[in-house]
Amino acid sequence: MSGIIFGLIWFIVPIAALFAASQSGQALRVEKRLPPHHAAEGFRNVYISQDGRFWDFWRWKLGLGPEEESALPPEEVPPYEPRLATPDLNQLHHPDPQKIQVTWIGHATFLIQTAGVNLLTDPMFSDRASPLSFAGPKRLVPPGVAFESLPPIHAALISHNHYDHLDLNTVTGLGKTVKFFVPLGLAQWFRDSDLPQVQELDWWQTASLGDLRLHCVPAQHFSMRTLFNRDRSLWCGWVLETPAGKIYFSGDTGYSPHFKEIGKRLGPMRLSLIHIGGYQPRWFMRPMHINPEEAVSVHRDVRSQKSIGMHWGTFALTDEPPGEPPLFLEKVLSRAEIPRDRFVVLSFGETKVFAKK
Repeated sequence: MSGIIFGLIWFIVPIAALFAASQSGQALRVEKRLPPHHAAEGFRNVYISQDGRFWDFWRWKLGLGPEEESALPPEEVPPYEPRLATPDLNQLHHPDPQKIQVTWIGHATFLIQTAGVNLLTDPMFSDRASPLSFAGPKRLVPPGVAFESLPPIHAALISHNHYDHLDLNTVTGLGKTVKFFVPLGLAQWFRDSDLPQVQELDWWQTASLGDLRLHCVPAQHFSMRTLFNRDRSLWCGWVLETPAGKIYFSGDTGYSPHFKEIGKRLGPMRLSLIHIGGYQPRWFMRPMHINPEEAVSVHRDVRSQKSIGMHWGTFALTDEPPGEPPLFLEKVLSRAEIPRDRFVVLSFGETKVFAKK
C-alpha cells in the first residue's frame, strides 16, 4: 500500500507542479499584457516615481522645501493686469467649418470650432477651483466668454480629474446632450453626475466625433479629487484629427519622452495648446508641470506649426507670479531663435483662426 501511495505522490506532484507553473505563467503573461502605466489599482507614471508626493506637498505648503530663485528677476515682472478681449459672438456662433477656430476662455479651457463641431477642453467656468464654493483658489479674471454666450456645445475633452480641469457645476451646466471624452476610470463619475453621454479611453485609443478623430495620448501627471482616490483614474492629453489639420491639447503634464512619441505617431500638428504656467517651485512642480522652457521643447517634439500657451493667469495655484509665464516664454523663444508668432499667448476671450496648411 505504501508503495502505491509513494507512486501516486511521484505521479501527482510533477503534474501539480506543471499545473502550478502553467497557472503562474498565465498570471505572469496576463500581468505582462497590462500597459506599463496601469497599476494593480489605478494608474502610474512610466518615467518617474510618485512616491513621497504627499509629504513633498506639505513641505512646499509649509515653506520647508529648498530655496529657489525666481524664473525671472522680480523687477522684470510688472503687477499682473489681465488682458481681456471682447469676444465676437457673431464669429463664435458662425465659424467657418473649413478652418480651425480657437478661443481662449481661460486656464485650460478653449472653445475649439471646426468641421461643424463646437468642443470645449477641460471646461471650467466656476469662480473657484475647489470642491467648496466659499474656499479654494479663486479666479483672478472672469471667463473670456460668458457661459451663457457660448454657441451650442457638442463635446468636451477632459484631461484629468483635478478641480481646475474638471468642474462639476460646469459640466452639469453643459447638460446631458454633450458628449464627454475622458481618460480611463472617469466615466462612472460622469454617470453618477447624471451625465450619460461619456466615453472613456486609454492612452493611444481613438474615438470618432463627426468628421473628427480623437486620440487619447500620454501625459505625465496624476489624478485625485479626494484623499482616497489618488491615481484611480487616468490622466492624458488629446490629439484632434480634423480636416483642417491636427490639434494637440497637452492637459497638465511634466516633461517626458512621451512628447517625441506623440510627435512621431501623430504629428505634425497644425496647432498645439500647451500649458506654460504652474511651474514654481521647480523642486516640487517639475515632475508634473512643464515650464515655458520645456513647453518650447514640447512644441518641437510634437512638430507643431503653431502653439498657444495656456494654464496661466487664471488661478493662483503655484508660486510664480501670475503674469510671469508669457514673459518667460518670450525669453525662451528669443534664446531658441523661434519666431514669436510660432508660440503665442492670447487675451482672455481672444479668438484665432487657422486655415489648413
